[in-house]
Amino acid sequence: MGPIADVVDGKVDVSESSQSKERKVGSQLGKDDFLLLLVTQMKYQDPLEPTDNTEYVTQLAQFSELEYMQNMMDVTQHTSAFTLVGKYAYAETTSSTGKNQKEEGVVDFVTMKDGDAYVTINGVEFKYDDIVEVRDEMYVIAQKMPSVKEQVITYLHHDSQDVVIEGVSLGKDEYQASGMGVVITDSNNNPVLTVDPANVVYKDGKLTINKKVFQKLDAGTYSVAFAFDDPNKSVSYDDVTLIIKGIKPENPGTSDTESGDSGSTEGSGSTGESTGTEGKDTVKA
Repeated sequence: MGPIADVVDGKVDVSESSQSKERKVGSQLGKDDFLLLLVTQMKYQDPLEPTDNTEYVTQLAQFSELEYMQNMMDVTQHTSAFTLVGKYAYAETTSSTGKNQKEEGVVDFVTMKDGDAYVTINGVEFKYDDIVEVRDEMYVIAQKMPSVKEQVITYLHHDSQDVVIEGVSLGKDEYQASGMGVVITDSNNNPVLTVDPANVVYKDGKLTINKKVFQKLDAGTYSVAFAFDDPNKSVSYDDVTLIIKGIKPENPGTSDTESGDSGSTEGSGSTGESTGTEGKDTVKA
């Protein structure tokens, strides 16, 4: 290796402009580089004002400590990279041409190249530094599964209106459901009646149940349960509390698919399913 520093007035010049073309500005100095600088400084020091040997020892000790810390950082980074295997990660990088590439998924494996760690997500390789977020896989799945926002809704017999339940999600990606069944349960989660899908409209995260569904229910507290047809057969049975107030009509109209006087749901195995697509609601029997 050629000289990496110039000598000016008997002192070593280590400014960026004095660096040899053999080294790129901003690259890291290694132990050999430091020793070469130290020897050069000793060789060209002012003989009338020589540098104290203690100062050289101090510099060497400081560099050794810095090198040790750098090595520890590399080991820590590599260890962290290997722990990502099996985790759900988000990676993002920008190429030299300005093209942005993003990927999310489970880290399949980690490889080492020239001292750098690389992770592979969905068959695409990224540097460890390109990882922008890591999440627990079960948390990610929970975010994609069908869900219902927790809420309390009220139905009044003397001022009956359609019941609107907000925050109903069919899920997304591979966990998305195409439909759902809706059942009214009592405070003990026993089925009271199964809602006919003909009286259910789902659109933009809102589920509307026709008011006549509740005409034969006594005042009290109930729950609205959901059975989704996603791959995991998700069920929500205690997120929506239904409070019915007032006195039910003496001669209410014929209710929808009802469980009978005992509150059982015989035949409910054919629970209807309702789903909406792009503003056009469809019903599955």
